[in-house]
Amino acid sequence: MMQARLNGAPAHTSRDGMTMPASNDADRADPDADLLLRYAQGDAAAARLLTVQLTPRIFGHAYRVLGDGAEAEDVTQDALMRLWKIAPDWRIGEAKVSTWLYRVVANLCTDRLRKRGRGVALEDIAEPADPTESAEARLQRGARQEALQSALDELPDRQRQAVVLRHIDGLANPEIAAILDIGVEAVESLTARGKRALAKRLGGQRDALGYDDDKT
Repeated sequence: MMQARLNGAPAHTSRDGMTMPASNDADRADPDADLLLRYAQGDAAAARLLTVQLTPRIFGHAYRVLGDGAEAEDVTQDALMRLWKIAPDWRIGEAKVSTWLYRVVANLCTDRLRKRGRGVALEDIAEPADPTESAEARLQRGARQEALQSALDELPDRQRQAVVLRHIDGLANPEIAAILDIGVEAVESLTARGKRALAKRLGGQRDALGYDDDKT
């Protein structure tokens, strides 16, 4: 069940027992919320569009946190089902849909990590695919992504969540604080420590990963 507050505001409880945050002026302009409302009113096309827009983001987050594609897919499907379930109770302006969904994904990932019994700059590693790149470049990019994932897997769970949200998903610290239900200073501390740990783990692989050959 979601926590009873988001961004420090009082919450509204939906009819299925899930909590929804109270109005926040910064979140009023949210096209995802409009699509969710249209879905609740029976617009199947709105649900398809929202799925197309949100799925890659939350799957990518779950995969980076869990390091397992099948588990990430399960988490993504579970999170979206919860979003569809709460749609009739969603009130425009109460929160960003993406923030709510990221929080559900973060909680689902944390649950899975607990069941397992698990307790170089990211901008340089997590490179987007380039359809014009050579076979050698694709192999090198794959090696870098594997190295990043391996290093992420070694971070404490909370650090990994914060680092992925900040440096891979590109979210701002206040939104991360809302997703993880912690203060902004705690987010800054987690991301700083996590990034230092990653740099330390990846630093010795710089030559092997080909960074000395990069021109940028």
